[in-house]
Formats: sequence, C-alpha cells, structure tokens
Amino acid sequence: MELTFVTDLGQTFTVEIDPNMELENVMALLEAESSIPIGEQSIHYEGRELTNQKATMTELGVHGANAMLLLRRKVANVDGRPIEQDAEMMRLQLLGDPQLMAQLQETQPELAQAVQSNPTRFAELLRQTRERQYEAELAQQQEIERLHADPFDVEAQRKIEETIRQQAVIENMEHALEYAPESFGRVTMLYINVEVNSHPIKAFVDSGAQQTIMSPETAEACGIMRLLDTRFAGIARGVGTAKILGRVHSAQIKVADLFLPCSFTIMEGRDVDLLLGLDMLKAHQACIDLEKNVLRIQGREVRFLSEHELPDKARDPQEVTGEVPSNVSAAGPSTSSGPSNPGAAAPSFPGGGRTLGSAPAGGVRPGPSSRPQRTSGNHSEESIRVLMDLGASRELAISTLDAAGGNVDVAASLLF
Repeated sequence: MELTFVTDLGQTFTVEIDPNMELENVMALLEAESSIPIGEQSIHYEGRELTNQKATMTELGVHGANAMLLLRRKVANVDGRPIEQDAEMMRLQLLGDPQLMAQLQETQPELAQAVQSNPTRFAELLRQTRERQYEAELAQQQEIERLHADPFDVEAQRKIEETIRQQAVIENMEHALEYAPESFGRVTMLYINVEVNSHPIKAFVDSGAQQTIMSPETAEACGIMRLLDTRFAGIARGVGTAKILGRVHSAQIKVADLFLPCSFTIMEGRDVDLLLGLDMLKAHQACIDLEKNVLRIQGREVRFLSEHELPDKARDPQEVTGEVPSNVSAAGPSTSSGPSNPGAAAPSFPGGGRTLGSAPAGGVRPGPSSRPQRTSGNHSEESIRVLMDLGASRELAISTLDAAGGNVDVAASLLF
C-alpha cells in the first residue's frame, strides 16, 4: 500500500509499505525521506495520534491503497530541556507577520536578518536563545533553593519577599493584559479647532491647567502681541524654567460659531500653540464629554480631533504622555505649574498631559529667581503685611504690588 505523509508546512512524503509493516519501521522510512528523527516524529491518522510503534499499520486502522497521514515534528526533551523544535515553521510565521518582523528588526536585528535570508542561522540562534533561557531558569531555581536553605537568614528572606513581590507584579500585568488591554494603548490628547482673530489654531484642551497659555509665535500670528501687558511677566519654575512674557487680558476666540472673550498668558519655551485651561473652560461652562468625544460649550458640540488631525508635535511617537503636573513658583506675579518630568532641563509642552497654571498655595515660598530681589520701594509695610497674611512671601507680595500698581485689592486677587 502507498502512504502519503503531509507536514504542517505543506511538504509531502510518499512511502510504499506492506500493510503488515510495524509503525516503527514506517517511521524509519520517513526519517530517510524527511530527515526528521524517529524520536521527533508524531504521526496522526483520522484525528488520532499513532503511538504504538510495535503495532502494524493494519492493526492501527490505517487502510486503503492511498491513505493520507499527518506528520508533525514534536519537541524532544532531555531531562526536561527542549533541544529541538520546528524552527522553519516559526520562521515562516515570522515572515508572514510584518508587524512582528518590524519589532524583531528593532530588538534583534541579527535574528531578523536570519529569518529573511538564512534558515540555518535562524535555527542556530533560536537554539542558543532557548539554551540561555534554560540556563537562566536553572540558575533562578538554584538561587531559590539556596535562599530557602536557611530560614533564619534575614537577607535571604528579604530576597524571597522581593521575588514574591515581582511575581505579583507580573501576574498583575498579565491580568491587565487579558482583561484591560486598552490600558496599554497610547491615549491621544484632546484638541479642537478654534480661531483667534481669524487665525486657525489646533488648541489643546487641558482641564488640569489653571490658565490659558499661548506661545509668543502664535500670539504674533494672531495679531494680539500689541496687547501684551508686560507687568505680568515672570519666570515659571518647575523642572527647568519658562519665561512668562506677560498677559493679554481679553481677546475673542471663535469656537464653533461662538465668539467668546478669553485671556491668554503668553509664555515662551512651550511646544504647544494654544492651551485652553480651566479658567476659560469654567468661564464659559464647557463640558468635556468623552462618551460623545466632544467639547460641549453653550449648547454647541465641538468634536475632538482624531489622531491624524493633531499637530505634528502632538503625534510624536517618542512623546511620553500622562505626566503628573507639579506646583511651581514664579519670580514675577504670574505663577504656573510645570510638568513633573525628571531629568528635563527645560520641559516641553507638546500636549501630552503636561499642565500649567496653578497658583501657589498659601505658605508656599517662591523658588530662587534669576531676577534681582525686589525691595519694598514705594509700597507701605502695611500693604506688604496684608498680602503676607494671605500666605505670600515678602518678595512675592512686593512683586505683586508692583504689577498691581500698588493697589492692595488687585494684588490680592492676582495671588489667587
């Protein structure tokens, strides 16, 4: 009888046998035809694996002049250690997945090159990788046994505790991957289309910022730099510094078909054109509706931009989003909060969760300023003391009185 063996890769091997030939002899013929060792052969017929190598093909139920069987290559184990697997199947699967190949090209370029052009080299690299994994697992097991050898060793118990903690972290991540995989995705920030003086801008909506911020370049393009009040200039300090040029107290901003008054703090060193802060959102009773993906303001619904519509700097793949803002102090009367981004000398502001605009809480002492320290000048000690009783430091009280022209009430409102 003639038997046809088909592999998972679509390869076929045909052997001519006697119906009373034992399975082990058939496997020996297959080894010569397919180069798959007998110990790694797994033969299936009609959905069941043929395991009794001493039985004849007739006894195993293989009948018909042209029977077709499935030949698979199984993992061979020596002392629990995998020594061979069908590397060619894995290589073909990698070639068929462009996204996986791109990731492999980034992380292991040598392996990716072997996948594309050298199957033998790929099998060797795969074997070496498995050997390293096995050695690492063996070393870890030996370390665990060593730590458990002396239950009174304080350092060993500390390491065991850390191992348990790390295992809990891994299990927690696996749970999140299974039940909440969306938490690992990249969240695009909220941008809308607005106009200031007929100049179109993609504005970043940030309810975590207390002030509405605009870059000097955008203010110049909108024609409102001539209205800049430099008395509100200062230095915003967080991680790094940013220069506050001043404030435009009132300008019209067009949202949908609405023309709304808005004030802008003009600040240098930021990579966002316009940031709509909480002052503007609260003034016009805006509502961020994430269910409909719109900003609802005075009965209008303004759609948030899709990722492909965002400014280039907001779509930077290397941008780290979702950073927690931290309170900062300023050398001038205006204060703002910068991003908590350790290691950054001058923080960027590309709309990745970085916020500005929080005023210092009572009792917060302003950070050191590169500007000369202010003196009381023409301000009375009584006026300075009133502001200091509100929680401001002496230097901040003097600078705020300077900005307010000596008016204590105006200076007090600036502090808050």
